[in-house]
Amino acid sequence: MKKFISFALVTMLLVGCLTGCGNSGASDSGELVFKIGAAGPLTGAAAAYGDAVNKGAQIAVDEINAAGGINGIKVEFKMEDDEHDAEKAVNAYNNLKDWGMQMMMGTVTSAPCIAVEAEASADNMFLITPSGTAVDCISGSNAFRLCFSDPAQGTKSAEYIGVNKLATKVAIIYDSSDPYSSGICESFQAEAAKQGIEVVTSQAFTSDSKTDFKVQLQKAQNSGAELLFLPIYYQEASLILQQANDMKYAPKIFGCDGLDGILGVENFDAKLAEGVMLLTPFAVDAEDEATKKFVATYAEKYNNEVPIQFAADAYDAIYAIKAAIEESGATADMSVSDLCDAMKASMTKITLKGLTGTITWDESGEPNKEPKAVIIKDGAYTAM
Repeated sequence: MKKFISFALVTMLLVGCLTGCGNSGASDSGELVFKIGAAGPLTGAAAAYGDAVNKGAQIAVDEINAAGGINGIKVEFKMEDDEHDAEKAVNAYNNLKDWGMQMMMGTVTSAPCIAVEAEASADNMFLITPSGTAVDCISGSNAFRLCFSDPAQGTKSAEYIGVNKLATKVAIIYDSSDPYSSGICESFQAEAAKQGIEVVTSQAFTSDSKTDFKVQLQKAQNSGAELLFLPIYYQEASLILQQANDMKYAPKIFGCDGLDGILGVENFDAKLAEGVMLLTPFAVDAEDEATKKFVATYAEKYNNEVPIQFAADAYDAIYAIKAAIEESGATADMSVSDLCDAMKASMTKITLKGLTGTITWDESGEPNKEPKAVIIKDGAYTAM
């Protein structure tokens, strides 16, 4: 009995030690690797975002491994489907931990990212979201963002409309039940006043009522709005464009990164999106060599698909992880927590020349880079 108790105590100590030490990277063959996990909507209404992130990230991982890895260590990448659902995102996070994830690139959308960041912060796991824009997506010291935050998107959108004199009277249709949409709406209205833009009406909908927008559109039309600002996702935007067309209402349309993907909506007449403008850090027709190479590789690898902003965000996020590891000197045999401490200290020292701009980060985890805008012209995104 004494021997049995001693054996049990030793076993418990070993398990406790392994749990406390955290994961260290090892492939199925036992080779030391860096394991990067991700979660996002690969199915469901927001699947265009998750699919693009998965594909953009994989291109970056393949390039890095072909060039010898990160400090000679190869990278493994795995993405789980969260269906744009917070609870499923936490389940995905736990599945990735079981796989051996050492750092996370994700999640893709805001509400799931907020839920996952709480878990990652408790684990002290490094996290960089390519496209989670809500402020609370990076509430912990372990977390960073590649894209603009909701307040930044709202502010920059109002600035762009004002500086370029696109309109003086603007109507807004937004999702009050979604932190992404409501956050952008709030900051847009605050900046609009400074830009001499009158918000003539602001109309809300919720996740329970996002198929019929005729009331909101009628109020926008009656208000005399010259431009309709849509800080929403592409699925709802496609319905709004269809219903506005049915009403013979044709204002200018301006949105944010959530509209990226509208050209791929099933059964949507892409001609209705002609002239739609959106704030984005990535223009697929940019002439720099990095963008041209990425677009060509994407088309070759994914059956002539054209990458949207989310793919470029993910590509840059993977390279940000690489740069942070290299700057810190972190190794794949370190614990998750030690890796996080090393990487978050180095993130404020790196400068990434990415597809979405030249980017630096401050201690808050927010990126510093210049915004761009694109317009849909002849069925394609074109830099403005």
